[in-house]
Amino acid sequence: MTVERIECANDARAAAYREVSDGELLRSRGVFVAEGRLIVRRLIQQRRYTFESLLLNDSALRDLEAAIPGLDASVPVLVCRTDAFAQLTGYNIHRGCLALVRRPPPIAAPSLLASAARLVVLDGVTNADNVGGVFRNAAAFDVDGVLLSPTTCDPLYRKAIRTSMAAALQVPFARAAPAEWNVVVAALRAAGFTVVALTPREPSEPLDVFASRPRPPRIALFVGAEGGGLSEGMESAADYRVRIPISNRVDSLNLAVAAGIALARLAN
Repeated sequence: MTVERIECANDARAAAYREVSDGELLRSRGVFVAEGRLIVRRLIQQRRYTFESLLLNDSALRDLEAAIPGLDASVPVLVCRTDAFAQLTGYNIHRGCLALVRRPPPIAAPSLLASAARLVVLDGVTNADNVGGVFRNAAAFDVDGVLLSPTTCDPLYRKAIRTSMAAALQVPFARAAPAEWNVVVAALRAAGFTVVALTPREPSEPLDVFASRPRPPRIALFVGAEGGGLSEGMESAADYRVRIPISNRVDSLNLAVAAGIALARLAN
């Protein structure tokens, strides 16, 4: 490995890290940010991804010492003081560990539908923490993939990856193009999926009632944004609408929590 010390925030070798808060710019460059030692270590160990560089403080360098030799020898490992991270990147990185990694080739939506038996479908979910939480749940309950609407947050945004505990880097996902999204329910049915809408609204049946019946061989669980929920068109087009009964002391469950409960019941 090549360890290079960065002594000042305007060092040209770390110029790429000044863009890490701009998700759109990173996507246009074909890279994503991995943040934190756990995520970076898992990525190195998986050997599925190509690293452009690492930016570490001394503590992270020591912690990752055993994993770093798994990188290609040409990948620069840049080391700076912890207090320089905010100047370099534009925000505080308390754990002192970032990596720039090349994005994998996208999966086409039809390919994901052809290969999966259980899918989560996210409709307009723009909160990165919720998207990351859903991916973590999907990995925990052996979901085959996640289908994203055109407006759903990027699962490879740094906050989504961090919240997912790297599950966003393991669970296959595809983003439907607008034309594909307009006919997504029909496409799922044509692929043999039973479409299930998770909703707190009536008319719907308790999740346990649906789960007690014989399970369809292929299920696509639709989950909408927190607050607004699924769009009316998607909800009404579903084969089944299911709800999680909760106390009247609260209005609703967090999106990722609700998705986790539903996936756990449908996994049995």
